[in-house]
Amino acid sequence: MLVPLLTALSAGLLAAHLAWSTDTFQNCHYLGPSTRMYVTAWTGLACALGALLLFATLPRTERRGPALVSAVLATPLTLLLLMTVYWLYAPDPSGGDDCAGLHLIVP
Repeated sequence: MLVPLLTALSAGLLAAHLAWSTDTFQNCHYLGPSTRMYVTAWTGLACALGALLLFATLPRTERRGPALVSAVLATPLTLLLLMTVYWLYAPDPSGGDDCAGLHLIVP
């Protein structure tokens, strides 16, 4: 029953990460990802991968029911959480010039 638990935990961490994704800007200044964004992305990815690895190690007779459904759900969760980890390390989306991403033309 650990596979469904890890899958549910990774889904919850993905939802938390997306809820906190607005932490990167404050008063139109790019602050970068917050610590809780790093924690939720990496921990969620570890839980999703752990669910898949545990499912792979289950005996054939136990690869049915909730474990199978959880493993199927953990696969797209793993891909989504990989994208969140990638976005953590992506460059500043505003181009480094606050919200507009444009340089001042007139001082």
